[in-house]
Amino acid sequence: MARQLPTRMVDKVWGRNVLPAPFIVPHGERIGEIWFEPPPEMPQVLVKYLFTSEKLSVQVHPSDETALAGEAGKEECWLVLDADADARLAIGFDRSVSRAEIETAALDGTIEQLLTWHPAQVGDLFYLPAGTVHAIGPGLCLVEVQQASDTTFRLYDYGRPRDLHLERALAVAHGAPYLAAHHRCVADGPVLVDGPHFRLDRIEGAPGAVTQAAYPGALLALPLVGEVAALDGSAQARVGECLVADGLHSLDFSRAEVTLLTRAYSG
Repeated sequence: MARQLPTRMVDKVWGRNVLPAPFIVPHGERIGEIWFEPPPEMPQVLVKYLFTSEKLSVQVHPSDETALAGEAGKEECWLVLDADADARLAIGFDRSVSRAEIETAALDGTIEQLLTWHPAQVGDLFYLPAGTVHAIGPGLCLVEVQQASDTTFRLYDYGRPRDLHLERALAVAHGAPYLAAHHRCVADGPVLVDGPHFRLDRIEGAPGAVTQAAYPGALLALPLVGEVAALDGSAQARVGECLVADGLHSLDFSRAEVTLLTRAYSG
């Protein structure tokens, strides 16, 4: 059993008024995010596209353990689908920094210089544990897979008229460099993330035996090239669309070329 998920376009100041096919931007808007609404069968994971023309705010998310009442933990990952030659992602710090240093740099705007700006190339995968201070630069098209949470604490926003959340951000931020083990690329193999909250695979063609064993239940299938369909013909997804299925046994990959699969691990 499978069906296509509804999508939501989100207007952002840092978004774009022209997107790659098959997406079309509504007149007068700048679309920065395209969400696939989490289904009841798998409410723990949110998948979205991100399109950037400007820098996003410097921000951080709590974990399930550091979140307070009314908040929710958030770990996430980014897969780079397209990138300008000079595109970069800020993740972690160049050196270990104290809470006081982060606060001072957030207030005077020098936090950009403390962060490590990683070159972003097509096929890069960056996993961000909760507590990782980060920012996304311009000129990028990403797929983001995350815990389904909107808890974001902004440390710095380039003077834009939006609220900052210094107290909560400083309480959960890790003042440490980004671990190289969290950076992969598609050439490393199909398993991009196998973390505490979700798994993400990038497969070419039909899933093999190892992938099938890793997806015994509900999953999302996001075609990057080609098409994935329900075996009974009731639903299909092409590039820019996403299916939810009760298992891989429900899906037809005969017209699939490159597909992302993801599943949740915890309640």
